[in-house]
Amino acid sequence: MKNLINYLNNIDETLIDDNKLEQFELYYEMLIKKNKVMNLTAITDREEVILKHFTDSIALAKYYEFSNQKLIDVGTGAGFPGIPLKIIFPMLQVTLFDSLNKRIKFLQEVIDELDLKNIEAVHGRAEEGGQDIKMREKFDIAVSRAVANMAVLSEYCLPFVKEGGYFIPYKTLDIDDELDSAKKAISILGGKTEKIEKLDISGLGRSFVFIKKIKSTPKAYPRKPGTANKQPLI
Repeated sequence: MKNLINYLNNIDETLIDDNKLEQFELYYEMLIKKNKVMNLTAITDREEVILKHFTDSIALAKYYEFSNQKLIDVGTGAGFPGIPLKIIFPMLQVTLFDSLNKRIKFLQEVIDELDLKNIEAVHGRAEEGGQDIKMREKFDIAVSRAVANMAVLSEYCLPFVKEGGYFIPYKTLDIDDELDSAKKAISILGGKTEKIEKLDISGLGRSFVFIKKIKSTPKAYPRKPGTANKQPLI
């Protein structure tokens, strides 16, 4: 866990302790074991998982101050970045949201085994969740490492964010053209790009796009499942 510890120490050395390290070790073991029977990650080498999943997930902490906010991780997959953020910031109220029920069952096993509190794993499509009155505009922050175009990802995620909150996607360093093409979508959905933070450590390159929710998302969005991919707001 050297990379993870070093990175956290550069932010705040009080963020890491033995209990949290044990939780990361157990998470890794569960991930690798489950990955033998279902596709969770193509990265299985321990040091690579620590760098490209764990450290990458918590890298946002360098630029965003977490407290007891309500956070939703859209398209969480194997739990990234939601579970690592929850381990490091136990006060966060986290919702892990994914469209594949098998992954949700695995995430619930992780939650139970790591004894994490105030975190839930929810099965559903983003287009339906964003229209659900229980979830729509109920979160202080939405994050996502999902591989999707910014215009599409914004339609999936911004409806979950309350006014004044943030949608912060984890994107590659080469984000400028993609972000430029997503300006219309972000504006329509009630967002405004506030800043971009770029990080490159140990070959790990990230752009964090800070999109602030400045007005309510129109009721028409998100559209029906599949529509955003076929007809992106560009």
